[in-house]
Amino acid sequence: MIADFRKRLKKKDTLIGTIVSVPSPAIAEILSDAGFDWLFIDGEHGALEIGDIVGILQAVGHRTPCIVRVPSAQEVFIKKVLDLGSAGIIAPQVNTAGEAADVVRWSRYAPSGSRGVGLARAHGYGFGFKDYLQSANDRVTVIVQVESALAVQNIDEISKVEGIDAILLGPYDLSASLGKMGLIDDPVVVDAIGKVTQSCLSAGIPLGYFGVTAEAIQPYIDRGYTLIAGGVDTLFLGSAARKMLSELRPKH
Repeated sequence: MIADFRKRLKKKDTLIGTIVSVPSPAIAEILSDAGFDWLFIDGEHGALEIGDIVGILQAVGHRTPCIVRVPSAQEVFIKKVLDLGSAGIIAPQVNTAGEAADVVRWSRYAPSGSRGVGLARAHGYGFGFKDYLQSANDRVTVIVQVESALAVQNIDEISKVEGIDAILLGPYDLSASLGKMGLIDDPVVVDAIGKVTQSCLSAGIPLGYFGVTAEAIQPYIDRGYTLIAGGVDTLFLGSAARKMLSELRPKH
């Protein structure tokens, strides 16, 4: 299952995951057991630090593909989370084809890229070094986020960068970049999303989307989006708690 994630993504199988933002391996285990196809480990926003990400990967990385969103599209972050054994990376705020090409290069060993070679958890701490080096370029998933007006402007070039496995739309940051903070249904934002959608579909590159509810996500699945991040661990917990309270408290 872990080794097949990139193949399934490129085949455009619908892959449903959720965001892990709390530094708790137990929560990651619960979400893994719930049956998600993948886990979106969010190292950009929230409390997760490298040590927390290691714990999550140790708990569930062997049974559910864990794709780590790095804090920013920089070589040091990409190298580190891949060496920890993540199934792939999500690079945020990728705005040009050049930036996208850098992300790919930093994620692939030579001759396909320039990823640094070291001994870490991904390599079995050295005992699986040779096998990992031989398979990593085929197995590691590289996803870039398009979430700004500049990225939309450059989407045709970004979507054609060789080595990108999927483009994940960031609707909320995109809305802010367009001067429509949080208004993802505003015509200006809808038009920008439409441009991204059409460009990626034309280029044959898988599209990803994040939404809080199934109702919000379904229209994007209907439009051909296949990499889905539905909900966040904190919202699942908070929503269930509030529902319980509303049912048990006396009505006034």
